[in-house]
Amino acid sequence: MTVVEPIFAAQPDSEPEATTPFELSLPERTSSPLVFASPHSGRIYPDDLVAASALDALALRRSEDAFVDRFVMGAREHGVAAIACGVARAYVDVNRDPWELDPAMFEDALPAFARSQSARVAAGLGSIAKVVGEGQAIYRRKLRFSEAAGRIARVHAPYHQALRGLVEAAHEGFGRAVLIDWHSMPSAAVKAEQRRGRGRPDVVLGDRHGEACARGLTALVRREFEAMGYAVALNRPYAGGYTTQSYGRPAEGRHALQIELNRSLYLDEARLEPAAGFERLKADLDRLAVTLAAADWSAVLRG
Repeated sequence: MTVVEPIFAAQPDSEPEATTPFELSLPERTSSPLVFASPHSGRIYPDDLVAASALDALALRRSEDAFVDRFVMGAREHGVAAIACGVARAYVDVNRDPWELDPAMFEDALPAFARSQSARVAAGLGSIAKVVGEGQAIYRRKLRFSEAAGRIARVHAPYHQALRGLVEAAHEGFGRAVLIDWHSMPSAAVKAEQRRGRGRPDVVLGDRHGEACARGLTALVRREFEAMGYAVALNRPYAGGYTTQSYGRPAEGRHALQIELNRSLYLDEARLEPAAGFERLKADLDRLAVTLAAADWSAVLRG
């Protein structure tokens, strides 16, 4: 199996339009309202991040949803449009509000609109993360607000401009849009669920407790995963992030569902390399894509 290596020598260009921070995978003919997205699988680690970081390369990658894009981008073969952010989550997290920033990380004062007190910021996981993995601090120094603003302009804004375009094109073409936001979760999070007595989820579906999509969508995806032998949890420990919150508008015909995959199913988490289960999971997710692409969405989204 060919392993795609992370890139640790990318210079962030001063012009936002000079570099495309995402990859699009578009079918020759779009046959369904589905859009797949992978916001956290980016493997580009720009030089300014590496220079400012106190971590080695492997530690810096601990928050990466490694190789999830390889599950997603082939969906064009089934008529499904897909997008993957190419820049690492540790640089800027496109599944956060862009101005969800921690004032304590910066040497200068933040504008009022960028001073966040969210639970994610408190955990060190704002749009510019303070920590990776199991709480390892990323930076050896404080940042400047201009650095954060540059990352948001170069990566976050164009990613969401492209994603929004895919969602609106689906809605225009089919009268509805169905966004599936793909992620992976560390096995440590799964073990924490087991300690709480909630079982061992292979897959967690996040629909923001029914607010981000029709219940019929969640039910369909859950049923398909369970038929393939996977243990599925709903909204615990992940109910959905910025993407599902921003794009999930069921009353307007825009539905969003987050899917978290247990990394132990496919990944050697110590070395961040595909493990023995990778091909099986990929084949199962391909089957799921076929099923979703062929779904009667007028019936599914009534529920």
